[in-house]
Parts: sequence; structure tokens; C-alpha cells
Amino acid sequence: MDYKKIIAERISKHVDMEVEELEKLIEIPPKADMGDFAFPCFQLAKSLRKAPLAIAVELKDKMEKENFERVENLGPYLNFFVEKQSFMKETLDKILKEKQSYGSSDIGKGKNVIVEYSSPNIAKPFHVGHLFTTAIGNSLYKILGSQGYNAIGINHLGDWGTQFGKLIVAYKRWVDEEALLKNPIDELLRIYVKFHEEAKIDTSLDDEARMHFKKLEDGSKEEQELWKRFRDLSLKEFEKVYDMLGVKFDSYAGESFYGDKMDSVVEELESKGLLVESNGAKVVMLDEYNMPPCMIKKADGATIYATRDLAAAMYRKKTYDFYKNIYVVGSPQKLHFKQIFTTLKLMGHEWANDCEHVGFGMVKFADKKLSTRKGDVVLLEDLLNETKKKTLEIINEKNPNLEDKKEVAKKLGIGAVIFAYLKNNREKDIVFDWNDMLSFEGETGPYVQYTYARGKSILRKAEGIRSNNVDYSKLKTKEEFELVKTLEGFNEAIILAIDKLEPSIVTRYVIEVAKSFNKFYNSNSILNIEDEDLKNARLNIVEATCIVLNSGLKLLGVETVEKM
Repeated sequence: MDYKKIIAERISKHVDMEVEELEKLIEIPPKADMGDFAFPCFQLAKSLRKAPLAIAVELKDKMEKENFERVENLGPYLNFFVEKQSFMKETLDKILKEKQSYGSSDIGKGKNVIVEYSSPNIAKPFHVGHLFTTAIGNSLYKILGSQGYNAIGINHLGDWGTQFGKLIVAYKRWVDEEALLKNPIDELLRIYVKFHEEAKIDTSLDDEARMHFKKLEDGSKEEQELWKRFRDLSLKEFEKVYDMLGVKFDSYAGESFYGDKMDSVVEELESKGLLVESNGAKVVMLDEYNMPPCMIKKADGATIYATRDLAAAMYRKKTYDFYKNIYVVGSPQKLHFKQIFTTLKLMGHEWANDCEHVGFGMVKFADKKLSTRKGDVVLLEDLLNETKKKTLEIINEKNPNLEDKKEVAKKLGIGAVIFAYLKNNREKDIVFDWNDMLSFEGETGPYVQYTYARGKSILRKAEGIRSNNVDYSKLKTKEEFELVKTLEGFNEAIILAIDKLEPSIVTRYVIEVAKSFNKFYNSNSILNIEDEDLKNARLNIVEATCIVLNSGLKLLGVETVEKM
């Protein structure tokens, strides 16, 4: 039952406002004693020419009471208290019937949404900062898919640019082939760093690098083969991390993919009179938008990533006819995307309004105790392995006889890391703290995981004693109702996360479900009661909670564990 819609329909009979508009105004009160739903009467004051308080009092007496225990006004708010037993029966029946599809919908059916995320640079380490874009993008991909959108995950690899000219020079001079085969990223990074050190002494190396990149852009066989080798070796290493995280993509079309698509972009910009020469380079002037110029071609004729981003956006529109084109890229790139979207609009592509930059903050460490092979760069693979190790230590201390301890430690530890990245607003910086992240208390992944495992343990103990005949009228406690009410809000949390492109809304939701379940568990006996009807009703609450927690964690990219 859609209570918000019912309330909106009943109010609409007495005011001059559409049901859809009224529905958007309905709120969930901050406290249970203020009702289950509340309608603020402020926006009606102008049309009705009355004070909001007077409107609330008047509407209260006109409201139908079916499905509600009572309707009251609290100041300028109209507060609705649902009929608890019927609410709980309907919600629990729906969850237990729909199971893992509970919370999903088809509101996005027929709409293609592109999510660009992760996008590491070839031949460079996959560090902890990359997990921010990877975790956010992977979660948005799953959240959108749950609502019927055709989500298309793109890993826009940084596999083109002048750095490859430098890498080719470095490879020809200093590569250790044995080291390259053993640890490709380490060796490629070593020779890349050495290039910069040597270029400070011998500036001709920079000219040589530019020459090699120009040959690469022109399709020279030797440069192309070397570039492909660097890319393949890097991707093989990246896949190890993606496998650990359980992350997949529909496309690995990186910057290089658009190499033969940039000329048409430059031609279109020229034909529309948008290109201007500036110090030998070709740019699009954006002064009237209070932005610096968008560079399209350097003075030496080479393209830059802005050119490739324009080509990528145009290719995606032509190929996917997207409803939304989302870029999960760090907040420092905000200006870059404003320039790209504005340039597209100047070219006459109004669909640029459907492109959106989803920014995020930085990753910081509370301490620097994590060992790293690269000084200040904390490699993601190292971090994930360290997390598994620390989690296994906790398990050995808390439950040394647990089956499949290493597998549980892997799911729990990696899940804890992902959860920590998605817990707060994505634009906030993360202060990475092992003790906080791996704690079984507080707002952490392990706390939610433990709550799920506790619920599954109860259900295992109840096998063979449960009945299909459930009398929900037996459910009378505050904790029972508050938990079921929280479960009922799953889809609403998902829709809000899509609206804000903010996975932390789902993360906060599963934390609230876990908190609510533990209040219920600590205040109400479940298995040790004689009343079989009440026992079965409460077991249904436990099962429904496990279904929602499992689904919610999956949307975050976190795997659940059955035993802990």
C-alpha cells in the first residue's frame, strides 16, 4: 500500500493541487510520536488565504480515517498514524513474497544510463584513491539497475596521451624485461619515474617523447605494439583488484578508443566558428561563462583529454542514446566537466544537459602504519590484503572455530573497506582508520554484516518449527513496528539515492535497518516464547530484515556472510 499516495489523494479532494505535487511534500517525521507521515501546510497558505495552522486544523477534520489509527495536527503539520497491524502485515507479506526483488521497480525501463567509473591510468599503480570512484560508480550502476534502468558501466581507461611517449623512451633505454613480466606496474612505474629524473638533466628526452607520441597517434607499428603491450599488462593487473572487489564493466573503451573520432569533433568546432587560435593552440573561448578556454589542440597539433572527452560524449549519445551520462570523477575535475558540457551546448547539443559530473573527496589516513611499496602511494591491492589479514585476526580472536575463516575474512574485510568509502556524503574526504572501519560496533560494515548473520542464525535455529499460518495481530511492541516501518522505506531510499546520485543514502538506510533490528532483538524474545503465533510473526520480521539487509548491501557492492 502506497501510504503517501493515499494521503495525497485524500488531501487533493480539499485543495487545488495535483496528487503528484502533494505526494512530494509528504515527509517522515523525525520522531515516532509525531506520526508515521506528515504533511506541511505552508504551501497551501497562499492559495487558501489562511494560516498554515488553520489549514492543518481544518484538513484534520476532513480526512478519511481508513488505514489510519488517527490523524492529528501538530502546529502547521497534518500528522498521520497508520493502522499498525495492517501496515505490518502488508509490508511483511510483500517482502516475503518478493524476496530479493523487494525494493526494485521498473521506473527506469527503456532508459539507458551510462556510468563512467574507476578509469585508472595505464602503467600506473591502482591506489586507494581509485577505490572512491570504483565503489561509488559500481554502487550507482547496481542501484540504477535495481529500478529498471539499463545501466552501462564504462571504464574510461587513461590509455592515451603524452605520457606514453615518455614511457616508450624509458622502455627503450632502461626496461628490465624479467621485472616487467613479474611485476609489470612496478617496472613501468620505475622506468617512468626514471625518465623524469633523467629529463631534468637531458631535456632532449622530452622532445624524443613528443616524437614517439606523435608517431603513436599517426599509427606507427612499433609504437602501437609497445603501447598495446603496456595496456595489456596493466589491465591484467587491474583485473586482479576488480576480481577482489567483485566489480565488472560493460565497456573498457578508454581514451585511445576515440583516437579516430577526434578529427570530426575538431571539424565540427571549426565549422561552427567555435575554435580560436591562442599561442599556437586551438581553444574554445568560454569567457562569457566565467571559465578559462577549453583547449582542443596543443600548439604541436596533439590532442588532449578534453578533445577525447568531447568525442566520447558524442559517441555515447550516438551509440546508446543515453537518458543520463554520468561521470564519477574526483571533485577537482569539476571545472573540466563544466567546460566540456558548456562546449557541447555551444556546438548545439542540448543533450549535454543530460551529462552529469558526480564528484567525490580525497582519501586520507589517520596514521601511516600501512606498509606500501611506493612511499606515499598506498596501493589498493596492499590495502585489501592488509584488510583481509586484520579481519582474520579479529575472527581468530572472536570465533576461532568458524568454518571457512579465510573466505569470511575476505568478504567481511573487503566489504568493510567498500562500506567505509560509501558511508558518508561522497563529496566529504575519507579519514581512513582501521579500528573504526573494522569495528563490530557503530556505523560500520562489520556491524551490519554481523546483524545479518545474527538474523540468519535465528532462522537456522527455527528450521522445522515455523508455521505458515501467521497472526500479525500478535505484534504489538514499539520495536516491532519501528523495524517494519524502516523496512517499508527501502524503495524510497533507493529512489532518493538515484535522485541525488548518492550511494551513501542506501548505506545510511542499511545502518538504520541494522540499528532497528538490534533494538527489536534486544527487547523482544523470538525463539524462547510459548505463543507459537507470536513466535512465527517475529520470525517473519527476522526473515524480512535479512532479505532487505542482503539486498541493500548488494547494492553497495558488499557481499554478505551467513555465519560469523
